[in-house]
Amino acid sequence: VQLVESGGGLVQNGGSLRLSCAASGLRFDDYAIGWFRQVPGKEHEGRERVSCIDVKSGATFYKDNLAGRFTTSSDNAKNTVYLQMNSLKPEDTAVYYCAWHMSCEYTPGYWGQGTQVTVSS
Repeated sequence: VQLVESGGGLVQNGGSLRLSCAASGLRFDDYAIGWFRQVPGKEHEGRERVSCIDVKSGATFYKDNLAGRFTTSSDNAKNTVYLQMNSLKPEDTAVYYCAWHMSCEYTPGYWGQGTQVTVSS
């Protein structure tokens, strides 16, 4: 399984970005994609999961305080999952990764390379 993120960049406080995660090498259509983020310099804190989507059922999960600003969706015909981020804040600045799971309840099995999101104040 290979995952390629895109869509990161520099945005002003209050702006929006849409990240994409294109998956290839999939053998089954029943899986989940999670979005994680890691703040540079805080690698010891690990990666924080911000959302997850079960692409077959469409069920979504969000970190508590992000629901309403972040929305994840999937285009199964394109094997692509999106993370729409609105009302971005400087504290959202991080490297964002997508990860393949068998299910949102399981730990990730494969990771993308990450895409930088920087929100200026």
